[in-house]
Amino acid sequence: MEDYYLKYDYFKNINLEDSFFDSLKGDYEGFEDWFQRKENKKAYFYEDEKGIQAFLYLKEENEELSDVEPVMPQKKRIKIGTLKINSHGTKLGERLVKKALDYASKKNIFELYVTVFPKHAPLIKLLEKYGFEQAGNKNGELVLIKNLQKIVGDVFKDYPLVKTEGNSLYLLSIFPKFHTLLFPDSILDNETYDVLNDVSFTNSIRKIYISYAPLSKEIKPGDVILIYRTKDKKEKAPAEYRSVATSLCVVSDIKKKSDFKSYQEFEEYCLKYSVFDEKDLPGLFKKNNMVVIDMTYNLALEKRVIRRDLIEECGIDRNRNQRWSILKLNREQLDNVIELGGINESFVIN
Repeated sequence: MEDYYLKYDYFKNINLEDSFFDSLKGDYEGFEDWFQRKENKKAYFYEDEKGIQAFLYLKEENEELSDVEPVMPQKKRIKIGTLKINSHGTKLGERLVKKALDYASKKNIFELYVTVFPKHAPLIKLLEKYGFEQAGNKNGELVLIKNLQKIVGDVFKDYPLVKTEGNSLYLLSIFPKFHTLLFPDSILDNETYDVLNDVSFTNSIRKIYISYAPLSKEIKPGDVILIYRTKDKKEKAPAEYRSVATSLCVVSDIKKKSDFKSYQEFEEYCLKYSVFDEKDLPGLFKKNNMVVIDMTYNLALEKRVIRRDLIEECGIDRNRNQRWSILKLNREQLDNVIELGGINESFVIN
């Protein structure tokens, strides 16, 4: 099942006459012929009432890049053949970058590259934030490469890699109504994509969650968070089968109430990356034990791990007298979840 708003369809079903493609036609001679030759290939795109707003085409390659200076040796790579976003303040660019990196993870390919004209400074800035580096030139374009086997110690540049060594591991419970909006690639099979929209907190790689659990104060940047979706009250099946682990995140920052000089600073920090809006945030800010968990949405489990299996197969204590708001995990427990969840273990660095 694909996103309700981010479509994945054949080129032949995408409107080449949309004004969105005018700049690409101007930048690349023969773009229309290229587009039509791809009629039976698929691409991601977002379209609203004003027309197409974003487009992403990915291609697997295993060849020498002889038209790049310097020449790059033969290697399996994902080529981001076309990436364009009409910026309108909803972090849609991050959504497409995540799609490209998720695609590489599923294909077990560890290098991606894209060519970009220097005039597209915002796009270059976005790609460099998430670890793409300038590695050459091609006919006036910059060649940017992302190495998915390289850890530099920056949560964003290392994304989507998850480094466990030297970091604490936690399980964090999130209610279904928040989970679906924050983690769109981890939606359950029985949920509808109709609730998803082109908004910042859904599109962004960066996510903010506000917690009052005592253990949240111990979390540090770099720590790994296993996201646990709790059972919806309307669901008839017991929590043993409807509460599930869905995703791995990495903490980029932790802030307490005292770290904000004012409510306005708190609101500006949280608004685009949290499901809470201007009506909710003032009440949340009033509580002195508030902890803001700032994290990246790294890897979705291919198979959701139900609560029963988290207990019986992964070794997590049932804790009958304690809610699973935040639990500390050990490495063996997380390894068991990763194995059961079908995550590509090459993207989890010990």
